[in-house]
Amino acid sequence: MKTIRGILFLLTLELLIIPVAGQQKTSEVLYFRKVPEPNEGAFELLVPKGWQTMGGVYRVNPTMQGGAAQSIAAKNDFAVFNNPSADVMIRWLPDNLFIDMRGTPAAAMFPQGSNNNGMTVLYKMDPFDFILKVAFPYAHPQAQNVGVTDKKLLKGLASAHSSFTQKIIPGFPLTYAAAQVNLRYSEEGKTYEELFITVLEDWGVMGAGMWGNKSTLFARAPEGTLKDWLPVIETVHRSIRIDQKWLMKEIEGQQVRANTMLRVQSQVQQIDRDIQEAQQKMNSEIQNDMYLFFTEQEEYINPHTNEVEVGNNHWQHRWQNEIGEIIYTDDESYDPNTDVHLNASGFKRSHIRKR
Repeated sequence: MKTIRGILFLLTLELLIIPVAGQQKTSEVLYFRKVPEPNEGAFELLVPKGWQTMGGVYRVNPTMQGGAAQSIAAKNDFAVFNNPSADVMIRWLPDNLFIDMRGTPAAAMFPQGSNNNGMTVLYKMDPFDFILKVAFPYAHPQAQNVGVTDKKLLKGLASAHSSFTQKIIPGFPLTYAAAQVNLRYSEEGKTYEELFITVLEDWGVMGAGMWGNKSTLFARAPEGTLKDWLPVIETVHRSIRIDQKWLMKEIEGQQVRANTMLRVQSQVQQIDRDIQEAQQKMNSEIQNDMYLFFTEQEEYINPHTNEVEVGNNHWQHRWQNEIGEIIYTDDESYDPNTDVHLNASGFKRSHIRKR
């Protein structure tokens, strides 16, 4: 069971201004470069050229953690941001397991904050409280003047997680709750607005008090500008692709670490299809149910493969190269292949799919 939960982790990353030749004014061109996860090559995603990344996949040493519960699956703490101050940022936070010891004979021996087999002892809470009391302080330990501007439950996202789990391990009584919290706070003399989301997973009676967070991420920007940056943030978020070889190795390793009998080679392709299907559904829920601030999307034809892809329609024109890097622009006459400042080739215009 811990192995399957580990697999679920996988579901869960400086604007370039280029003067356009022949134009009297500077045209804003956004070149989204393909960037690999730096630690294990677990995934790749599109990042605006000039932006920075930090973190990535990591492993928890069970001897240092006080138990093996957090060590079955790889964890991911990864951020994409526009400058050293990370004024505009999207960050994915790691999944963690907790355990609520109330009602057990050993409750008196494990007060809140103590360690049980590598899990922090923590009473179960709703996703609003988890964001405000656990996730936000972890992500922003220096934040001040924190205020909630909006919040809501995300039933669609919770349902997407539940559907995927039941498909992988039918009958196991996991339950999910998801929420979105919008915040305003100050950090290092600047004021930010932020949208924070999480999914909580409760293992029920069979889990003996175990619960944890999933799909926890946030997007922030200086106060009053988050809506303007959302097309860029959304493009980064949607672009994540898991590396197939890494996935096979990770699943196999999870089986060994969890001492289970899953035949990886015969099932990994189906698991990958399930993950891709779940990613699409969860991304859809994030777009429609959670990220009300996200802009509308459009279906584009990949000029190299002729496949239909979903992209951002905030800009009028979209170009793409063979490895999937993307350039957006509002300049109809702009051609990245002739841009001396870009020094790139192989880009073709990606047209909207005809309906």
